[in-house]
Amino acid sequence: MIVAASTACIPDSAPHEVFERLADLEFMNAEISVCNEGAITPSDIAGRFDVYVQICRSLRRLSPVSIFYEIDPTAPDYLDNFKMLCEFAKAIKVVVMTVRSSVVGTPYNEEVERLRELVRFAVSNGVLVGLLTEAGHLTETPSTVGSLCKSVKGLGVTLDPSHYIFNHTKPIDYDMILGQVCHVRLRDTTPTQFQVRIGQGVLEFGRLVIQLNKVNYRRALCIDLAELPDIDPMAELRKMRLLVESLL
Repeated sequence: MIVAASTACIPDSAPHEVFERLADLEFMNAEISVCNEGAITPSDIAGRFDVYVQICRSLRRLSPVSIFYEIDPTAPDYLDNFKMLCEFAKAIKVVVMTVRSSVVGTPYNEEVERLRELVRFAVSNGVLVGLLTEAGHLTETPSTVGSLCKSVKGLGVTLDPSHYIFNHTKPIDYDMILGQVCHVRLRDTTPTQFQVRIGQGVLEFGRLVIQLNKVNYRRALCIDLAELPDIDPMAELRKMRLLVESLL
């Protein structure tokens, strides 16, 4: 396994500055977070495709290992941007792209067809689609995640354990989907707070690493931290990196 950090951890900075700051924190791998309101947007990449490719190819101290396409699936330009990002991933030699599932209430068969279309195009570009586990979406229960993976050949899972802890009196058991995991996103969490300072939550990082080792998971453990009030975000990122690295 390798340790990575999301570019979303460094908001309000130019892309090359984000990568430099993560490298200064001694991260060697990064997840590129693409959203409409972040440092890196789909329109930015589409409009300066070759520039972004060159930025990623010229990085010396850090390597992109995944892309998080954070856009809502109902966005009108969702599919066009997804296809563009698959081509971008191929150009920078990134294999895993995380996408969000549709919200709860979306017809199951409709979601299956949508995901099949995504996977078909991604596979043609050598990209593996990881479906994010997320509260309020169809992936909020591991049983539905497993069912979607069975229905959509080639679909993987991006595991975010926080969504199976926050707002639950007891953490939801997700052992049944560990074999399909292709990416992992991490922060510390409690049943009442989605993110807390490192060490103040209930996420058992050591147990998670043991579980992933049992299914021969060899990809990234990606740290995704939002800024907390009165807390040095760079210190938290460094602390989280050291914690995760100590478990490998």
